[in-house]
Amino acid sequence: MTTSLDFESPVHLTAVDAANQPTVTPALEELYRGFEKELLIPLWTEIGDLMPLHPRSKAVPYRWRWDALRSLAARAGELVPVGRGGERRAIALANPGLAGRPFATPTLWAAIQFLMPGENAPEHRHTQHAFRFVLEGDGVWTVVGGDPVGMRRGDFLPQAGWNWHAHHNATKQPMAWIDGLDIPLQYVTEAQFFEFGRDEISDQEKTTPERSRAERLWGHPGLAPIAAAAKPGTPGSPLLAYRWESTDRALADQLALEREGYPGTVEPGHAAVRYTDPATGGDVLPTIRVEMHRIARGAETAPTRETGSSVYTVFDGAGTVTVGDQTWSVSRGDLFVVPSWQPFSAKSQAGPTDSDSGALDLFRFSDSPVFEALKLNRTSTEPIASAEASTEAGAR
Repeated sequence: MTTSLDFESPVHLTAVDAANQPTVTPALEELYRGFEKELLIPLWTEIGDLMPLHPRSKAVPYRWRWDALRSLAARAGELVPVGRGGERRAIALANPGLAGRPFATPTLWAAIQFLMPGENAPEHRHTQHAFRFVLEGDGVWTVVGGDPVGMRRGDFLPQAGWNWHAHHNATKQPMAWIDGLDIPLQYVTEAQFFEFGRDEISDQEKTTPERSRAERLWGHPGLAPIAAAAKPGTPGSPLLAYRWESTDRALADQLALEREGYPGTVEPGHAAVRYTDPATGGDVLPTIRVEMHRIARGAETAPTRETGSSVYTVFDGAGTVTVGDQTWSVSRGDLFVVPSWQPFSAKSQAGPTDSDSGALDLFRFSDSPVFEALKLNRTSTEPIASAEASTEAGAR
């Protein structure tokens, strides 16, 4: 039996005359050829890349403009059918640092999904954990396990993996929303499964109830059903819709309490809430954390670094955001990514003309539950450079 290769080795080593490297000699070159033949790589040639002083993400900070995304999605609606094969008219964000893969970050997938009037997206299920966040319109019902759930602007709809689901547009207008999934994470861990369901949902499932069955069971603040049959059978939140009215009220109340001199905001002028599983109190999905942030006009957030990555969507308002060495102006619908350990800060320039709340509302999802489970989570916050911004925010 031999270990010799009958194909060209993918391992290629180069002896380098550099500090902290062995002296380049014919014997070292011969050693390296032996490593290549046996598919071996010495740590001393790779340690700087494998074990850097701090995270160095291959993903880069990047922003996508909503106007361009929305226009291209509408064009796809005219040209690309929804059905078996493609399954969904979903158009993924491709981070320019990730070699053309349809990944927003190394662990997170984000896309705009577009459904034309009267269309049905067929039923399927997958192990990837997912959610929908509605940026505009209403009239689409997502049907999860036979339960029709209405979708309206500002609503957050989580859906844990391995649940049957389909979509139905009951209106005469197209509708667009943001999809978030952990596709890249499950892709790199080789843990994904997928299964086709029915081609058509039933007429009963095409009904449009004001509240889904999940909301009637789990949508009562601080109250959980006792019946054993009501307990979720899969990980993730059993509440399938978190309505914008509740989110908006929670954020407004935090800022109101701050003005009255009471605690509750993350920092001056910065309100934030996390969507949680009413059955456990934990994150709504096992691998994805989801939050909504409201930054009052003139307020600025402190630059913060975190291990793990995030995708942000501007739900309402306008402002400037800085990620690493990139600074952008953003407005309603724009999306941007924050790679691991890149500092992020935002300043609100929102007002009554561009924001229903008069503030900059940012929807965020991240891979924080994964990093916390692995005990790899780390956060660092720096002082705000602009004392004037801090003073202005605190004086409101």
